[in-house]
Amino acid sequence: MFPEDLRYTEKHEWVRAGNGSTVRVGITSYAAEALGDVVYVSLPQVGEEVALDDACAEVESTKSVSDVYAPVSGVITAVNEQLTDTPDVVNADPYGDGWLFEVELSEPSELDDLLDADGYAEVAGE
Repeated sequence: MFPEDLRYTEKHEWVRAGNGSTVRVGITSYAAEALGDVVYVSLPQVGEEVALDDACAEVESTKSVSDVYAPVSGVITAVNEQLTDTPDVVNADPYGDGWLFEVELSEPSELDDLLDADGYAEVAGE
């Protein structure tokens, strides 16, 4: 149900390890389905420093607006500009083209505290 190569938070974000100390972040398919049709995404600024559990982005749907929390601490190195024009990609491909931002880790050990796919499936009630 949830990709095995990702790590997850209880708040429904996913983290994919990248090159070196940079990770890619998005919201899970469970979160995207719960939100409904995504109509707008507010992303952090490149260069912005985020701390673990900081609200750093927003995903707005036809149902509600939800904060996205930083699953790790670090500096934003990239944002998914495609979402400006096509925010619904978050619904269509939450683990691929629907990613939100990338973070250069300042505390790599925080990855160890994230859930694996099985742990997240329990949180999501799957």
